[in-house]
Amino acid sequence: MSDIHARHDALLARVNEEIMLDTFDRSNQAVIQELVGGLGDSRGLVRLGFAETLGQIGEVATPFLVDALLHHEDVVLRRAAAKTLTLIADPSAVPALLQAFLEDSDTVVRGSAAGALARTGAAAVPGLLEILAHPDYPQDTKGHAAWALAFMGAEAADHLFNALNSDNLDVRCAVIGAIAQVAKENFDSRACEVLISALTDREELVRVEACAALGQFNYPPAFPHLLKALQDQALEVRKTAITSLGKLGNPDAIPALEPFLADEMPLIRTLTKLAIEQINNYETIE
Repeated sequence: MSDIHARHDALLARVNEEIMLDTFDRSNQAVIQELVGGLGDSRGLVRLGFAETLGQIGEVATPFLVDALLHHEDVVLRRAAAKTLTLIADPSAVPALLQAFLEDSDTVVRGSAAGALARTGAAAVPGLLEILAHPDYPQDTKGHAAWALAFMGAEAADHLFNALNSDNLDVRCAVIGAIAQVAKENFDSRACEVLISALTDREELVRVEACAALGQFNYPPAFPHLLKALQDQALEVRKTAITSLGKLGNPDAIPALEPFLADEMPLIRTLTKLAIEQINNYETIE
């Protein structure tokens, strides 16, 4: 075993014992800095041990982790710092996490920063919405931001509802996806009604997102609105409405779906056949 490995093992064992005995001095900055340095250990399980220990120490470790995330040359340590900030979920780390998410040269660091933002919750929402609204950020970055918002679910609900008034298409689409998660988590009637309203949004993509979301859970008041979406002028909306109605398994949808079995487009005919089969199978299982 190398000297550095031995030092790391001894440090981790000592600090964990002190935490267990409730004698660890959380004001000892030198030790916390040393623990952060342990995140660069070449052994994966040891890095995990340091991360878990720092997670138990909590927010007093945040400044040291933030400094490592933004400035350390070792990419392994930056990755581990981001993952450790996920465990702590300290709102004060949000600006640094946003910076790492947007600027770090390593894709794993950026992804881990997005995960930490998602775990941190409501404090990260304004920054994520700004990213979605920014015209210069690439779609993969916006996709990660949208995922983070959806992960938060109900915790970010108030911010999400407010963001529905945005003029930016990317923001509204991401918000609809996140609100769908709120509706699924808590069967939140307000969230469900928002999704129904989005079926009449001026943008096709928002209507598609709303259709898809309403097919993920059974909210009876949405059913007639999904039937109406079958007549939407946009093909993608009609396709998504057919698929969602199939998922819901309500036999009352069959009369509205049957005319599409003779649609001029083969794809519509296929989707309709599958949806009707799905409904019939649902009835059999029930």
